[in-house]
Amino acid sequence: MNEEEVQKRRRDNEEQATKSRASILGLPYLDTRDFEAEIPLVPNLLDKEQMHRNFIIPLQRGNRGEPYQFMVTSQTPRTLIEQMRQQYTDQGDRTDFFLISNSAYQIFMLRYDPPREVVYDDIKISSQGDSETIASVSQTLNEVPTDKVFDFLLDQADKLGASDIHIENMRGDIRIRMRVDGILHPVANIDKTRYRIFMGELSSRANVSAASNQPQSGHMQKDIFRDGSSHLLNIRVETVPTMYGQDAVLRLFNFDESLLNLDLLGISAEERAVINEIISHPRGLVLMVGPTGSGKSTTLYSILNALNTTDRKIITLEDPIEYGIGGISQIPINTNEGGSFADGLRSVLRLDPDVVMVGEIRDADTARTAIQASITGHLVLSSFHANSTAAAFSRMIDLIGINPIFSSSIRLVIAQRLVRRLADNKAAYRPDEATLQYIHRVLDGVPGLDLTNITLYRPVASEEHPFGYNGRTAIMEQLAVTEEIQQFIRGDVADASTTAIEAAAKSAGLLTLEQKGVLAALKGETTLEEIGRVV
Repeated sequence: MNEEEVQKRRRDNEEQATKSRASILGLPYLDTRDFEAEIPLVPNLLDKEQMHRNFIIPLQRGNRGEPYQFMVTSQTPRTLIEQMRQQYTDQGDRTDFFLISNSAYQIFMLRYDPPREVVYDDIKISSQGDSETIASVSQTLNEVPTDKVFDFLLDQADKLGASDIHIENMRGDIRIRMRVDGILHPVANIDKTRYRIFMGELSSRANVSAASNQPQSGHMQKDIFRDGSSHLLNIRVETVPTMYGQDAVLRLFNFDESLLNLDLLGISAEERAVINEIISHPRGLVLMVGPTGSGKSTTLYSILNALNTTDRKIITLEDPIEYGIGGISQIPINTNEGGSFADGLRSVLRLDPDVVMVGEIRDADTARTAIQASITGHLVLSSFHANSTAAAFSRMIDLIGINPIFSSSIRLVIAQRLVRRLADNKAAYRPDEATLQYIHRVLDGVPGLDLTNITLYRPVASEEHPFGYNGRTAIMEQLAVTEEIQQFIRGDVADASTTAIEAAAKSAGLLTLEQKGVLAALKGETTLEEIGRVV
């Protein structure tokens, strides 16, 4: 999905939510998308300060019996609406008030009160050693006013699709890097003065101390408005003292419920069918495994979104909450201050949930509690650190021992990685003999493949995609638990190693992450180099 489609989906969902909110507030809903850029403005009816303060926009000046019309948002004080109605009634005029979306309000305000500040060049990411781009971005960050530079950096990171911002103390200056599509790119070098501005903003917004000599965790949020839609950016902040000063990493999460959709993850119809079948059952345990940054949370949230119907009670336990989803009870668990997933899970089971998501299984107590919940009429979703589906079983056995209850509760394990997707201008090539041998070895035994004429693809840089890639897609290894796999968990099979479990699963049709990755490369979706980087 390209950026234009993403923005359209965001706006569509925002307008639908506003329409629903209008009926609750007792106001007529107005979709302004067809005219918000061209309709004549109504000058001198409301002052700009009032429009900003009360989230109200004039739409029509009353004339010859026509009513005065105003557009408001859910943030507009109801007392103001009633006061204005009474004011205009007292002078013999009628008024109409319409509820519009926040994005619509922002578009109108940009027309009524256009920005007067300088528009700065967008930040560009650079490859290693690209000193020219780094120097240009560094200059831009030095030109942005001090009270705007931090927000400018966050806006640009969101525009680039960055998942993390790294602020790192070097010997002479401060290095800023951004992780885009899983790769860390140098962005700029700034001086200590700008660094102190950044840390001052973090201190006030994320509740971390700029002078602390201890690692800290914080949290902040920021509204992002771009291209006719708005979304909330949730930012997790981690700081740590280093030799030259306090480093910070900002983890960015897009609070955009419309993107939490299984159809947008790039998974195949077969994979989707397996997930749908498993989660259609009222009980059982589903595990997502993989390293940090592999998309586990996004997939789990997308599954929750698919399950989020009015006839289900869904509760999540998270540390911290990464995405907010309407209709779901989300409970933060602060493990840094003594909170525990196991204790939280035991508590929420008293609230009669149908589905429970545990952010992560980190210890034996949480594992046993999750297993117990999954066999007592609850569908339990969780994440677990393991390199593959087979390794997840071996790690769980190491954690809780041979457990017959676990064998009857576990339904599905998904191992996932995110790989960069090739842009459309990719170049085809014929692989060399060593590469051909590797492909044949990895795909040996996979049915239905014709490997006689193999074509691979390499990235081609362009102005729009300087590294030849365009976003990321998920590759997924799914292991639906069968009777044969249950034998390993119950202890019926002497060798319960990762290798033995994987061999049994492959004989039953499992495609490993490496196999799925190589198949994706053969389809031209990514490169073998990218598969080798993440698998």
